[in-house]
Order: sequence, then C-alpha cells, then structure tokens
Amino acid sequence: MCGRYSLATSKEKIAESFGINIEADQLTISFNIAPTHKSYVITNQDPNELSLLNWGIIPSWSKDGSLNGKLINARIEGISSKPSFRMALRKRRCLIIADSFYEWRKEGSRKIPYRILPINEELLCFAGIWEEWGTGPEKKRTFSILTTDANEDLNTLHNRMPLYFKNKDDQALWISDLKLDEINEMMRIPTPGYLRMYRVSEQLNLPVNNFHQIHQEIPEPPSLFG
Repeated sequence: MCGRYSLATSKEKIAESFGINIEADQLTISFNIAPTHKSYVITNQDPNELSLLNWGIIPSWSKDGSLNGKLINARIEGISSKPSFRMALRKRRCLIIADSFYEWRKEGSRKIPYRILPINEELLCFAGIWEEWGTGPEKKRTFSILTTDANEDLNTLHNRMPLYFKNKDDQALWISDLKLDEINEMMRIPTPGYLRMYRVSEQLNLPVNNFHQIHQEIPEPPSLFG
C-alpha cells in the first residue's frame, strides 16, 4: 500500500514537469501527507490545473460522506468490478503529484520508515481516481492512489507500491477519455530501475510532524556481521 507521501517542491518545478497553471499563492508543501489530508492532484475534469482534494475516497453512494481515510488505496487487481471504485476508474481518473513516498520495515515493535524517490529526483506521478460527494457547501472531493505488486526496486521492503507513470504521454493518456480495456492496459507493474530508498527519522510516524528534517537520511546501524 501507500500510506504516507510528500510533496515538498517548488511550483515552478510542478509547472515545468506537468505543463499546468499554478496561481502564485496556490502551493503549500508538505513533508508528511497522511490519509484525510488535502493534497494536489490533476483531474481529468481540469487537466490544466492543480486541484486540492482530500486523500481517501468517499464513494458517491456513501450515506454520510464521512472522511475516514479508509479508502486511501485502490488495488488494481479487480478494481473495475469493485463498487467503491469502478465508476471512478471509468469516469474520474487523476494524477497525484509527489516527490517521494514512504514505507516501513518492522523491527520488533518498532516501525522503521524509509523514503522512496526517483533516482534522478524528478517528481513522481501516481495514478489515481477521484470522486465527488454531496452538493453545495457539503460537497467533498476525494481521491485514492492505485497500487500494484511491488517491483524489484521496492519488494525487499514491501510487497505493494503505488502505480506511477514516468512517461509524459502516459500521464496525459491516463486523464484522457479511455475505454475500459485501454485503462486496464495501463495498469501494469512499473519497470524497475527508477526508484531508490533510504532510512528516515521515526518522527515521520506521527502525521503531525511535518518539517524538512523528515527527508534527511538516517544512517543504518552497523551490522553485527558486517
């Protein structure tokens, strides 16, 4: 799964990477984006602009529209038939912008976080789906990140990873008008050789901690047999 990520970059880099319009006061960076937080996506409805949505999709059929963060990820396996995701997959796709994401290694009772990012430090572009719930002042716009089996870049740490697109043509295609078989064709495990990872502070484990030190590398302790 993907349970935490970051977007701590400049609006100039986002604009250059995705060719979208960004207002002067629009961008707020975050080193620790957690479920239910607002974050930036590019929707198929507004493909030339940044949109600010809550992470954790609220299905259109939800009775109370509770923003509980339970549906932050959508597994690509069988997604087209799952009631919570199937219509969004067909009609409401989005790109989620990040500069890294995090996964954890268990060490006894401890959860050791690792930051995962592109080797060339370009921005990440996750495949996502989004929904609207309610109308007027009650309207909520939410999104989920699609996940797949982890490739060789990540499978020593975790068995799942976000589905991401490196190629700009694929990014544009994902938020274009597609048939279901074309959508399914795009949902494949990413080619390895793109990501690297390093250990970061356990301060990341608390969502309230949101500062640049979270991105700093923590050296691994020496091995007893090293």
